[in-house]
Amino acid sequence: MRFKKVKEEEIRIGIAPLIDIVFLLLIFFMVTSHFDIASGVRIQLPKVTQKILSRDYDDKVTVIIDPSGKIYLEGKQITEKALQGTIKERVEKRGLFAMILQADKDVTHGKVVQVMDLAKSAGVQSIIIAAGWKQEASF
Repeated sequence: MRFKKVKEEEIRIGIAPLIDIVFLLLIFFMVTSHFDIASGVRIQLPKVTQKILSRDYDDKVTVIIDPSGKIYLEGKQITEKALQGTIKERVEKRGLFAMILQADKDVTHGKVVQVMDLAKSAGVQSIIIAAGWKQEASF
């Protein structure tokens, strides 16, 4: 009697399904990630221990005041007079919107209030003052 030898199949791991999974994960992380666009102006925000939650505005404009007191509108340096005019134009075109004010911790209070006053006189409805969050130490 003659027995046939059974050929053993070589075990292989298919690379195509693994590549599919990697691409799906990549797409998932790209879609769910949130990227903040940094303006390039280096400032140190004052620290707070309590988070203040505010409503989310669809239309926001970011104004930055650096340690030397220079004003930047969405990353580009601007004068106070031009700031007021630009904001006034945007309010007239888009309607109500919020302004995010990021002032360095070493900027004088007077400069911050001056920029806030310019924004309010230009028609900004809400001013959000940015601050860095520092977790409170628990004992």
